[in-house]
Amino acid sequence: MGLSWDETVYVSQVSGHAPAAWFDAARARGVPLLVAPLAFVTSSMVALRVYLSVLSAAGLVLALLVWRPAPGQRGRPAWVLGLAGVAFGGLWVTQYYGPQAMPDVWSALGSLAAVGFFLRYAGRPAGWRNLAGLGGCVAAVALVRPGDSVYLAVPLIAAVLVVREWRRWELAAAVTGGLVIGGVEWVIEAMARFGGLFARLHTAGAEQSGFGLHPSAILAELKALNGPTLCRPCTVGIRQPELDLWWLLLPVLAVLGVCAARQAGRLGQSLLPAVCGLCLAAQYLFMIDYAAPRFLLPAYAVLAIPVADGLAWLITGVRADLRPAMAAVVACFMVAQLVAQHIVLDHETGGTVTFHDDYSVIADRLTTLGVRPPCLVSGVQYIPIAFDAGCASTGAVNGTNVLLLPAGHQPPFYARHWRSYRIGGTTVLQVTAYVS
Repeated sequence: MGLSWDETVYVSQVSGHAPAAWFDAARARGVPLLVAPLAFVTSSMVALRVYLSVLSAAGLVLALLVWRPAPGQRGRPAWVLGLAGVAFGGLWVTQYYGPQAMPDVWSALGSLAAVGFFLRYAGRPAGWRNLAGLGGCVAAVALVRPGDSVYLAVPLIAAVLVVREWRRWELAAAVTGGLVIGGVEWVIEAMARFGGLFARLHTAGAEQSGFGLHPSAILAELKALNGPTLCRPCTVGIRQPELDLWWLLLPVLAVLGVCAARQAGRLGQSLLPAVCGLCLAAQYLFMIDYAAPRFLLPAYAVLAIPVADGLAWLITGVRADLRPAMAAVVACFMVAQLVAQHIVLDHETGGTVTFHDDYSVIADRLTTLGVRPPCLVSGVQYIPIAFDAGCASTGAVNGTNVLLLPAGHQPPFYARHWRSYRIGGTTVLQVTAYVS
């Protein structure tokens, strides 16, 4: 699968294959840092996908290991954590974005590990490693997605203030320190490139059509649940509503997990991730006017813990003679969920591969037309196509300029005397290239 528009922006910052694309106000530098070790060595797409697949898989395992109970703590069995891993890792959107240079999976894994480290220290206030892990994970989330780190930090600091047993200044200090360390680069860049922090926030908000209360966003996320990967404006209908059952069951299972944890005497171990998950989801369910399935990945990751508690209670909370039957019911539900998720995954991946292949076709055609660096590409899907062709996508160059327009559209006055070429061989993108 070729690079998407957003991936190209991130990868181009550290790749020598083409000039860096414009890095807009809403983005953060965490993903370029993540892919830099590979991008410095090779521009191979296969290598990038394998690298990110292995890294995200390892990240999920390590984030779940944080939730193993510390010595002397009461905790959930390992098989329940495995169930949480399947619940989150089995989602089509997790597997779709795991191999991609995008921030959402990394925000999800950082959030999952951060809540785990918080509870490890809160339950047994000893060991600097848990505090360092908490601060480091909050910082990692701030590096890849600053907004998520704020919505993660708020319930964690609120928990320190509200829960008497957790009122330890070092917990609040670790969360706050992680926010500062992870967000300082974003703030410095705001002053250097965007005229200050508030100016950058305003610009970032304008790019998202303005932040505010949008009650219809929850419906938009439901519409985008099984694709498309970006629903903006979200005027499509609900695709395959029979596959939406798990989304409607998610809050029910989370509440069941919290109740089961309370019954087992470890309410905080399930309630805190449930609250953090709701906070992480709230900004995307109520604060923007469009939807993308990946936005909810951090919420899904943290909510996987109480959901797994709820599924485990369905097995262990009944009479001993009924447990094998309930285990079979839960297993069948999980298998059906995995099959349904892979149906969506196959559909979305197939469509994306076809769409991204057009980028390569157009870039190759531009090369055969004599377009070589230094060059500048603008117009239809210009950022990924420019990157594939080794051209710039922003600024000005002393070289060839290429304008890509939908077939049949008239060029602007400055390009009317440029050579025009109808690009053939594409499946989705039907464009004409105007070459200076």
